[in-house]
Amino acid sequence: MTPEVLENRLVDFAVRIGKVADALPDTRLGQHIANQIVRSGTSPAPNYSEGCAAESRKDFAHKLSISLKELRETKTWLRIIRKADLLPAQRLHAIADEADQLCAILSRSVHTSREK
Repeated sequence: MTPEVLENRLVDFAVRIGKVADALPDTRLGQHIANQIVRSGTSPAPNYSEGCAAESRKDFAHKLSISLKELRETKTWLRIIRKADLLPAQRLHAIADEADQLCAILSRSVHTSREK
């Protein structure tokens, strides 16, 4: 996968997370989760983009690690949304799957960049 393709997937993921956040109920829990998931779910794309322009391999690995950490947090928020029945499970299935795939890709990339 090229860096451009991965960055586009991360941008698309951020947009989808924004739509999930907008669909959450206007309750204290819904608002809290919406704020948190928007923060964590939109962060991986710009961090990855910044990592692609890194001046060193160490900086590249660090930026990718931040993206991975934020994706993992987003996965947890998606699980909480599902467990709290804030949105229908079928609405969350595809985005949760994409989060899993993106985590796997970034995890391999971080591992590879640290080995070299």
